[in-house]
Amino acid sequence: MKWGLTLSLLSALVCSTYAQAGMIDDVIKSGVLRVCTPGDYKPFSFALGGDRYEGLDIDLVQSLAATLPARVVFVKTSWNSLMDDFTAGKCDMAVGGISVTLERQKKAAFSKPYMVNGKTPLVRCADAKRYQSVADIDKPGVRVITNPGGSNERFARANFKTARLTVHAENLTIFDQILAGKADVFVTEAAEAIVQQRQRPGLCAVNPDKPLQYSEDAFLLPRNDAASKEYVDQWLHLSRASGEFRKLAEHWLR
Repeated sequence: MKWGLTLSLLSALVCSTYAQAGMIDDVIKSGVLRVCTPGDYKPFSFALGGDRYEGLDIDLVQSLAATLPARVVFVKTSWNSLMDDFTAGKCDMAVGGISVTLERQKKAAFSKPYMVNGKTPLVRCADAKRYQSVADIDKPGVRVITNPGGSNERFARANFKTARLTVHAENLTIFDQILAGKADVFVTEAAEAIVQQRQRPGLCAVNPDKPLQYSEDAFLLPRNDAASKEYVDQWLHLSRASGEFRKLAEHWLR
């Protein structure tokens, strides 16, 4: 009797575990996919005003939602508050050029990475040869600027002990600070550095093909939800296989 009762309880527990709805199940039921994004990071996510966004991650998440099917509702966040907003349940997933870090993985899960995107200096073109390495940058008199709350700030604080570091609250105007001669170096992901180089004459990405630190970008997903992660990963795999991902990436990274 005792063994029979124990087996019955284990069977009930297993069935209950598999019956629990995950994020994808909830989205299918509600018809709404809530997506947190800072919206200040070209070419991944850029706020256009109101609830309108554009970028590679925006197109990708719209493609994912269409398979469910669901309507995407974007939830504005910031790099400082991203993890707090996500773990508080304000959104189902988060996108926008999010770097995979162990600190973030302590609180959430990630999809399979969709891009290698290492840390790259963005400087005035006239100074590009001066800032080839961390050692070149971390010198007295060099003015490093960074945006708050994300992996850029963590990289800057970990690597630049001698250079003068300024945390600039508005990510979108950091580039103007460099062009205006108010800062010398902004270290960000290679994709952003390349896009800003193309859009702002006078700025140059320093060796984006040989970044200062290896990094990967992925979508932020709920912890302990294997079924939802498997779904997102499979969708991403099929997007690559069909050529959809390549076409979108070429469009936004050109």
